[in-house]
Amino acid sequence: MARGKKQNPFAARKRQKRENGPQRPDRRSEPYEETKRDNVSFIKYYHLQKICHTEEEWTQFLESIRDNLPTTFRVTGFKGEAKALLNIIETQLFTEYVRAVAELHQKPPEQVERPLCLPWYPNGLAYQLHLTRKDIRRSEPLCRLHNFLIVETTAGSISRQEAVSMIPPIVLDVKPTDKVLDMCAAPGSKTAQLIEALHASPEEHKIPPGFVLANDVDNNRCYMLVHQAKRLNSPCLLVTNHDSSIFPNLLQSSEDGAKAVLKFDKILCDVPCSGDGTLRKNPDIWTKWNLAQAYNLHGIQYRIVRRGAEMLEVGGRLVYSTCSLNPIENEAVLQRILKDADGALELVDAGHLVPGLKYNPGMTDWKLATKEVDAVYTSFDEVPESLHTIIRPAMFPLPAEDMAKINLNKCMRILPHLQDTGGFFVAVIVKRRQLSFEKNDVQDLLEKPAKAADEEPQLDESGKPIEAKNVPWGPQRKRRRLHGYKEDPYVFFGDEDADYNAIKEFYQLDESLSKRCLLTRCVTAKKKNIYYCSEPIRKLVVGNEHNIKIINTGVKTFVRCENRHTVHPYRLAQEGLQTSNAFMGSSRRIEVHRDDLVLLLNCTDPTKPPSTHELKQATQDRCSELGVGSCILKYVDEQFTLFVVGWRGTSSLRAYVDRDETIHILRLLGADLSKFEVNKYEEAKKAAAAAAAAAAEATETNSGAENGANGAVVGEAAPVAAPTPMEADEPATES
Repeated sequence: MARGKKQNPFAARKRQKRENGPQRPDRRSEPYEETKRDNVSFIKYYHLQKICHTEEEWTQFLESIRDNLPTTFRVTGFKGEAKALLNIIETQLFTEYVRAVAELHQKPPEQVERPLCLPWYPNGLAYQLHLTRKDIRRSEPLCRLHNFLIVETTAGSISRQEAVSMIPPIVLDVKPTDKVLDMCAAPGSKTAQLIEALHASPEEHKIPPGFVLANDVDNNRCYMLVHQAKRLNSPCLLVTNHDSSIFPNLLQSSEDGAKAVLKFDKILCDVPCSGDGTLRKNPDIWTKWNLAQAYNLHGIQYRIVRRGAEMLEVGGRLVYSTCSLNPIENEAVLQRILKDADGALELVDAGHLVPGLKYNPGMTDWKLATKEVDAVYTSFDEVPESLHTIIRPAMFPLPAEDMAKINLNKCMRILPHLQDTGGFFVAVIVKRRQLSFEKNDVQDLLEKPAKAADEEPQLDESGKPIEAKNVPWGPQRKRRRLHGYKEDPYVFFGDEDADYNAIKEFYQLDESLSKRCLLTRCVTAKKKNIYYCSEPIRKLVVGNEHNIKIINTGVKTFVRCENRHTVHPYRLAQEGLQTSNAFMGSSRRIEVHRDDLVLLLNCTDPTKPPSTHELKQATQDRCSELGVGSCILKYVDEQFTLFVVGWRGTSSLRAYVDRDETIHILRLLGADLSKFEVNKYEEAKKAAAAAAAAAAEATETNSGAENGANGAVVGEAAPVAAPTPMEADEPATES
């Protein structure tokens, strides 16, 4: 140890314990033990609740929930090329699927069951594969299918999502004009569906007048949510980080500048739950399941849906959903909020929005029990006093006459055996009038920024203000861990912005593009990335950034790209082209032939872009009219039109898209993808062979060295020739 350096007593104790204690067994070499799919308490509890109508159905339910969950995915419906991709999936992909599954299961192709188009998903855009996630991930014959799912998911063209998880956004029935709140949004698959519904009429709205506000209480999961939703590149998304049960009122501004409390047209409450409906996907829950989870979650579930009901516009629609089968987390929560609302909220039937979906109606009678289900209670009077803090009166079903008024039978209970899915619960609520406990104090919201400004900053011993992000000790450290780090600011363009004027002139931007909706994430004169958000989102950010933590908004539209040959420092971003394209003039557009686009996309070395002389004559002529800089490449097909960001060099043209987007476009164009296909199994075999060859070569080298050494030892017994004068003068060396 270095002199003067203190020894860490904790590390020393740990090291001593490791040296003296018994050696831990190496479990890495042991085979993975499959989770035992059984739980006595689970089976006893749900059999007691009679979630199935007959014993025969109960047997089917148990068989199904112990089986693995099939894989499902859906095609992003609002994109123009969706129909073309759907055609490729139904022909090329499913042909490859049949061949691969036949090889995997060693059966004739005609005996392989084709993927199922989910009958209840709109426009036939969702499919169920008769394979598990593990099958697809670990089977070499399915390698091409796996690659397709990964690439197209990253490109935002499809979404891998559990079938029953797709139901809540469908029955929420979102329109492009709706103000939508997703209260517990992470990881973001349902949020992506809400965004798709918002963009469902691109011919009617350049940018939808509505928006999606996606919130989650967990700071880390918020970034997962951003990653998921950003694939769709919507300027109408705002991601926030707040506790949904105490979500603050937000301010909205009308055209005349009047302030009001924001009310949402559609709200999704996909609340935290015990998750026993996902047993097919997450078999680990079998070993962890107990009734205490449902009892602990009932309160937070009620508070979230209550807060959602308060923020809902009169006439608005709220969907309450869980991936749980437990009536304590489902019907008991709903009966409580409906009773508190006293007729202001109404359960409605939404079965017509998912035709072909099989489900059971909501339960109107259920029982409560102890954690081990060894004692059952039908009323709160039967509950021992020791359990009064765990089992509450509101968890028991209402009297029959009150139960008949709230129509719990209109809820949807999706069970695994009905259509080979996971378990799920969905209920749709409509707000008929304002709630008695609703608070809409605008004045309080307007005073909050003033109060924050009036608060004196805390000072340290030297008189400097204490900043949370610079203080690594005490309460500040704890708060930082719980609520994440401070986000970069949202700086919107002003009325006179030199960068905007230059961008507008170079790209001939339409006047309808509001420069006030352009923003950056740093306060510097030299902007790096410029983002665009819709006008309603801008108003939300400006009016409420003091009131709630905003994680992300806006879609990247322009990127600083200074080049000595170009007169303009900003290039277009492919992520934002879906939005910005509608506002661009004709000066930076090039219409290309299919062969030209294939050539440009196949160039994977940015230092060697294709020369314009390799392109069609019409493309060459158009390129000669353009100066150096960013441009839009347009390709028109019978089924779709593609827009791709390009770069016009001094004597070249290249496509400015990432790898996954490149593969997606080439697939639509029917081009050869073998250059991009990666077989991880073949790569692993090559790596293993190379490692074996290197090991063999090393062994051979060592063997040769040993033989040479042995020869030298034997030679010592032989007569040594007399040294030459030169050798005699050399210094002696040890052998």
